[in-house]
Amino acid sequence: MNKKIGVYICHCGGNISDYVDVEKVRKAIEGDDGVFLAKTTMFACADSSQKQMVEDITDQKLDGVVVASCSPKLHLLTFRAVAERAGLNKYNYVHANIREQVSWAHSDNKVGATEKAIKIVKATIAKVRNAEALEPVKVKSTKAVAVIGAGVAGMRAAIELAEAGAEVFLIEREFFVGGRVSQWDDLCITDETGKELITRLYNEVMKHQHVTLFTGAEIIENNGSVGNFEIKVKVTPRYFKLQCSGDELKKAIEVCPVEVPDGFNFNITKRKAIYHNYPSEYPQLPAIDMKNCTRCGKCEEVCKAIDFSQTTEYLTIKVGSILLATGFDPYEPPKGEFGYGEIDNVITLPQFKRVIHYNDDKLIWQGKEVKNIAYIYCVGSRQLNGDNKYCSRYCCTSTIHTAITAKKKYKGIHNFHFNRGIRTYGKAEVWYDESSRLGDIYLQSFEHDPPIIEHRNGQTFVKIKDLLTANKELEVAADLVVLVTGMTPRQDNSIGNLLKVPKGRDKFFNEIHMKLRPVETVIDGVTIAGASQGPKNIMESMNSALAAATKSFSLINSGELALEPTIAEVDDTACEWCGKCDEACPYSAFEKIEKDGKLIAKVIPSVCKGCGMCLPVCPTNALNLIGLTDVDVESMIDALIPNA
Repeated sequence: MNKKIGVYICHCGGNISDYVDVEKVRKAIEGDDGVFLAKTTMFACADSSQKQMVEDITDQKLDGVVVASCSPKLHLLTFRAVAERAGLNKYNYVHANIREQVSWAHSDNKVGATEKAIKIVKATIAKVRNAEALEPVKVKSTKAVAVIGAGVAGMRAAIELAEAGAEVFLIEREFFVGGRVSQWDDLCITDETGKELITRLYNEVMKHQHVTLFTGAEIIENNGSVGNFEIKVKVTPRYFKLQCSGDELKKAIEVCPVEVPDGFNFNITKRKAIYHNYPSEYPQLPAIDMKNCTRCGKCEEVCKAIDFSQTTEYLTIKVGSILLATGFDPYEPPKGEFGYGEIDNVITLPQFKRVIHYNDDKLIWQGKEVKNIAYIYCVGSRQLNGDNKYCSRYCCTSTIHTAITAKKKYKGIHNFHFNRGIRTYGKAEVWYDESSRLGDIYLQSFEHDPPIIEHRNGQTFVKIKDLLTANKELEVAADLVVLVTGMTPRQDNSIGNLLKVPKGRDKFFNEIHMKLRPVETVIDGVTIAGASQGPKNIMESMNSALAAATKSFSLINSGELALEPTIAEVDDTACEWCGKCDEACPYSAFEKIEKDGKLIAKVIPSVCKGCGMCLPVCPTNALNLIGLTDVDVESMIDALIPNA
């Protein structure tokens, strides 16, 4: 029996109809085999249009539906839900993209765009003629979540998940939690310091019986899939017993002969191989840096809490979902960029914040008092010739806030802001206003004509062609040059590679859709939060952490998951295990089994993503893709090239 198919062609408010003759498309397809009704609509996604589709499906007893509109990333789930509300199996709905693939791509050729749209819709109709009612794959889920990274986003997500009733494993690679926020004093937009915020979050984490915190820990193996991940965690010991008196620790640090650059202070100071230097570092338990420790034994002589017999532990943990909140790395300018690494009074913004932390009455750098400070914006962001094309967003606000802090803390400070346009968005605009009222000078240049740093006669000068003064060439003699560095993805991205989490063009973790699915990844069960997915301030990181926690909990709460049935399937009679499908699969969704006396491939339904990478490598054509079979594809090709 032929299907009764309903086709809806969307104007998209002009996004499509300005370049595609939608009425001509409708007329071209209304006579196709199986098409029972064909309509155009201004906004297919509007509530009124959805209601009309439900009525059409119900009243006309439609067997299949096509909506020709925008990308399926936006509204595939929307129209599947419409089909379900009308009592139609949602896999009998097929989406046609005639906006991104047609009208936007061919806005200079309306005739050609219209013809292409007709072919795409015809191909989609051909597919829905063969569509079958499918049922989701059901799998059991473990009510536990692994949160990777214990910065503000990770801790906030862990608290939210624990309060919702999930078992949480909070895994931090460093020996101390808090991430970047623990390094800051006064924070923007709030009266809290970084230490106070981290202390509050840490105390909340530790009071929850459902949160288990691991520090010095990282995931080294991952097996399973959404609902049933099995992760192997490597836990590096601190080489300290839990009981450690302050006096003994102080003596142990004093006698340690090893000094290394202190990453907490962005290498402007040094620390010992035994360290717990800052009150904002939690847990309040020291650690020994075994990469630099010489095992001289001097610390053991004065501190009974040191225990070099501790060994690395390996734990296997089962969770239903994984939440990545691994943060970011500050951009590190290469030697010579704006004089960095060559001129001794050129430092980065994170370093400058720590300099302010250590100077009380006077601002001193390299033994000299600082009065004139030049801030060079967008170092490591909005690059013309580099990889970082994006704006790091938080830098302008952070710089202006820091400049105000310096001006209020020290007498006689003059701030000069060499920028490409200030972006203190939202409530942060008040800082720009206060900075201006305090007398800070703003000098602006174009992207292709950045400031120039020169060091001559023992002084550092910053020159700029200032577009705010009709391109006058201005020069400032700076006692200190602060490079306003942006956020970059973590250099060590081993966890992302292990979980196969995709990255965007900016190299941060990539969400499925920034508006509709902002914390989900294409790896089912893996969510992302905070600055791991792009530059964010603290408030934005917290909000994304709450969203990711909510999504992760929704996956595991019911104890059972419904997964997409559009996966690969194996024809047992044609398959003779050769392993090529397993080699091609990026998700490790195949296993080798014995059946009827021969070895064949078997698809693991909960792991397979239906990407189709395995199909073309099978030498016996024993693989098919449910929902996109050879028959489906060939019928679509016939519709696209009718006379081939």
